[in-house]
Amino acid sequence: MRRGLLDAGSRRQRRFVFDIVLAQGCLRLADLVTSAETDTDVGIRVRAAEAACREAVWTRRHDVLRRLARSARAEVRVVALTGLVRVGQDADVAAHLDDDAPLVRAVARDAARRLGIDAREHYRTAVSAGQPALGAIAGLTETGSATDAPLLRPLLSHPQHRVRAQTVRGLRLLDAVVAKEVLPLLRDPSSAVIREVTAALRPMTSALPPGLAWDLLGQRRVELRRAGYRLLRGHSIDVQLRAALMLTLDPDPRLAERGKADVTRLARDGAQTTWRRNPPPDLRVAAVQHGELAALAARAAPALGEDTSRTLSTWLARTCSGG
Repeated sequence: MRRGLLDAGSRRQRRFVFDIVLAQGCLRLADLVTSAETDTDVGIRVRAAEAACREAVWTRRHDVLRRLARSARAEVRVVALTGLVRVGQDADVAAHLDDDAPLVRAVARDAARRLGIDAREHYRTAVSAGQPALGAIAGLTETGSATDAPLLRPLLSHPQHRVRAQTVRGLRLLDAVVAKEVLPLLRDPSSAVIREVTAALRPMTSALPPGLAWDLLGQRRVELRRAGYRLLRGHSIDVQLRAALMLTLDPDPRLAERGKADVTRLARDGAQTTWRRNPPPDLRVAAVQHGELAALAARAAPALGEDTSRTLSTWLARTCSGG
């Protein structure tokens, strides 16, 4: 009966029923462990893990804590490791220094500190070995500095795309990105790597080859067009508007919707049809560029809709007369 109630209904209903059953003490430790490991709802998994680990701490069931510490769910591992800390099993906790989850690594580093283990040196050794876990790369980023960047750079050519992506992310967070080193990865086969490289290069677009972003915007791969657009977003208003208009015509629906939203925002801000505390965007272009923008706006008009097209036309006309 209880099992049927726990498995039926919406997420809020299931959580409500679980809380009632838990408060009544109707769930055995084995039931809590099963729910923590297998339930599809993160809220129930966390509640079950907390209850299971609390009972395991009271009854000294270290085996249960260790089992949950190996869970595939990070939120369950954190609760289990906290339980192991409470029963004095710091060595078991410190073994999770290379975990994928940031909060798990933080708990593990705290345990390592109590054991006299230098977490930063641990991460340096792991990364230097050439086949580090993703958590080791992230851990070095969290505990290291820009002086540790030479340990990461060889991993930019690692055969696993997840390692390459995590390495680029680590270099960015350490503020140690060298544009010419990560630039070749901008056309990486992995979309995750391209995403991280784009984020790393956005603050240094002046160091990129001229025309690179526009070239990416015209590529066949969706992730390359998305990267090109992101690299153009920090430029002048006319560049942003041109890129957004081009993206509005993109064959990918999500990119096209992104371009439409940005054109709408720029046009409304420029035409001052909404109240704004900040001054309107300053669109300064020569006559030739103005004509090109107007032609792009005309091509994109069916996708933009009547209201946005009218607002954009008003802004462009005002810019032309003001120039």
